[in-house]
Amino acid sequence: MIPVKDLLNKIKWDKKENPEDYSIHYIDRITQKLKKIAYTDIISIEGNFMLVGESEIPLHRIKQVRKKGQVIWQRR
Repeated sequence: MIPVKDLLNKIKWDKKENPEDYSIHYIDRITQKLKKIAYTDIISIEGNFMLVGESEIPLHRIKQVRKKGQVIWQRR
């Protein structure tokens, strides 16, 4: 399985991919529930974090990446 950071960078840089087709599902640290964000909400990916608005979300919290609603990547 491809590392999630590599997948996120592929979505960003691969001309064949449309970032608007993707959503990221991660475990929220406070509520401990799965939250969904659009890939296009990601401001940047730096080190082991993605910057979304004012929040830094650790990449290890990502549980799924979906393309048009279909799970294409999932953490075991």
